[in-house]
Formats: sequence, structure tokens, C-alpha cells
Amino acid sequence: MNDESAATDDAHREAPPSEAEHILVVDDDDRIRTLLGRYLRDNGYHVSTASSAAEARARLDGMTFDLIVLDVMMPGESGVEFTRGLRRSDAVPVLLLTAMTEPEDRIAGLESGADDYLTKPFEPRELLLRVATILRRTAATPPATPETCVVMGEARYFPARDQLLRGDEPVRLTTAEADLLRVFAANPGETMSRHALSGRLGGGASRRAIDVQVARLRRKIEPDPQNPRYLQTVWGRGYVLRAD
Repeated sequence: MNDESAATDDAHREAPPSEAEHILVVDDDDRIRTLLGRYLRDNGYHVSTASSAAEARARLDGMTFDLIVLDVMMPGESGVEFTRGLRRSDAVPVLLLTAMTEPEDRIAGLESGADDYLTKPFEPRELLLRVATILRRTAATPPATPETCVVMGEARYFPARDQLLRGDEPVRLTTAEADLLRVFAANPGETMSRHALSGRLGGGASRRAIDVQVARLRRKIEPDPQNPRYLQTVWGRGYVLRAD
């Protein structure tokens, strides 16, 4: 990202419309935090910033956010540790930013409860795409006309809007969970190997990452995740979705 005029005080920038989604940017690097905040504001978002997990927690105590863009490598409490603690009480979506590229690092971020994971350096437009995708999914509302619905006991999944309901209550899906459930919903009754699932998800998900996402999905759709009725394991072959 271009860092010209990075020292400009964010507080002096024109405020976005009041209906704009509110994003919290958390990064201990002053320059990156300023650049991210400015870029998101220039694209229509309302932005607050924090330089540490402790400061982010203080912001959350006083304000409501639609999304947190969070650096992983911060002094003291890391972004992964902060996300893990946040998930005990708050469902606000989290997009992790990190310079680490190992698959284990991505898995750790997903296991902590993050919605998505973006590796530095990245193109600003990719950041906007990830942000927009997460916000669009979490803001989904029921359409006025009938649509396809996948029924799994009390759980109902609407592929057109990536929305999962239990009864009448929406269940928050991370980006990875929504992508995986969309693939299963499009192929009900078909056993899919981890390799095939990775290919449908763009080829970037490892065998372990697929297992992690399946386990997380089961906690959201199964009455008893330890004995899955709908998202079943076919030993030696992969997974299959058996909807009602």
C-alpha cells in the first residue's frame, strides 16, 4: 500500500455516512494502522483503530463493530490469542492479517474463531474484497421470495445468502465455514474427499484445515457433534452431507 502522507491525523479526515459499517483496525505498527484506516475510510467505511489487544478490548467495551481487521503478530497478546478470548463472549467477525505463511499458522487462526486470514503483503483490493464478503454474509437478510433451503434437523441453510438458521435464530458462519457448507449443500449425498474439497475451495486448504472446518461446522448444525447425523465421515474416503 502507498504510504504517502501516512502521518496525516486520521481524526481530521471527513467522517463517512452514519450508516457505514464500523471496522476496528488493530495493528501495533503505526504506519500500517494509519494506512489501513485511511484506505478503508476512502472506500466508505467508518473506522476506529487500536495499537494492541488491550486497546482493542477497551474499544469493544464502548462501541459496536461490524468487523475487526486484526494483526496476528503483536507484542504481548497476539491476534490469535485475542480472537480466541473474544469468541467466548462476542461473535463480531474477525479478519486476521499476518506475515506468516505456513499452513499451521493459518490453521491456528481458523481454530481461534477467525472468519478469514489474509497474508501480508497483500493488494489493497484483495483486502476490500475480503472485507466486503464477510460483511455481506453477516448482514444477510431473508429475501421476499422462496429460495432453496437445505434442512438438517433444526438447522436450515440458505445457499443463496450463505445463511444458517437454527430455528429462527441466525448462526454466524466464518468465511471458510460458509464456503465449505456451500460446497456440501451443492452436492448432498455425495462423498467428497479432502482433496476434492480443497480443490472446490480454491486449492489452498490443507487436509488438516478441512478437518478443522468440518469439526466447526458440526458444532453449528449437529444436535450431537460427537455423533454427527448430517455431516458424516466416510472412513477412508472423506465427508458427506446427508440432509433431511
